[in-house]
Amino acid sequence: MLLHPNISPVALSIGPLQVHWYGLMYVAAVAAAYGLGRWRARRSGLIDEAMVADLLLYLALAAIIGGRLGFVLFYQPQHFMHNPLEILQIWQGGMSFHGGLLGVAAGLFLYARKSGAPPLALADFLAPLVAPGLLFGRLGNFINQELIGRPSEAPWAMWFPAMPDTPRHPSQLYEAGLEGVLLFLVVWWYSARPRPPGRVTGVFLITYGALRALAELWREPEIQFSFAGMMISMGQLLCLPMGLAGVWLCCRRAQNRVY
Repeated sequence: MLLHPNISPVALSIGPLQVHWYGLMYVAAVAAAYGLGRWRARRSGLIDEAMVADLLLYLALAAIIGGRLGFVLFYQPQHFMHNPLEILQIWQGGMSFHGGLLGVAAGLFLYARKSGAPPLALADFLAPLVAPGLLFGRLGNFINQELIGRPSEAPWAMWFPAMPDTPRHPSQLYEAGLEGVLLFLVVWWYSARPRPPGRVTGVFLITYGALRALAELWREPEIQFSFAGMMISMGQLLCLPMGLAGVWLCCRRAQNRVY
């Protein structure tokens, strides 16, 4: 059995100022997306390199707002109804990828209208940039000891000081590998060749949905539903419409133009 390193959620303290690891993970996610985005911009011709920073900051704000509101509405609505000020405490963790995705979709549509770029082409440009952010986010979850795994007797099971009752799967690390590393490799490889609009986004949605549903098997569910005699977590349930949207994007009639 392994022991969680019990890292303090505060990375740096300067007087009254505290810099949290969770916040640093967001900075790292945006920095990674920026570097990869500039690389893709030089080769795609869709947007100018100078627009990458503007686009990412615009969508990062949308992702944070959507991710936090998604967590509030999908996972803990009653808690936040009685403690509304805690909604602003994002440094404590508690973000929903599916909520963040909806926020990004809304922000992307508004940005596309402002810039005149085709929305699906912008989505395909952005899809390969997402996975590194998921990697950093899951590492932040691991440091914060949130999204704990199910009890396990596996040799690599871990004792978490936040839940010392039994060793558990380090599910945050599983998700970091699946959603951060494997997802990146699949989507980046697929996007290396020109594709009809929406195809790269579709592959991203399908692959993420499948990997997230798989990872949920080892994660302690926050909310579960009974369906046809099976227990399905909220995360798996939210991946279903996401995956179906990806299938539709991949199967829709191909356009002549490719990106």
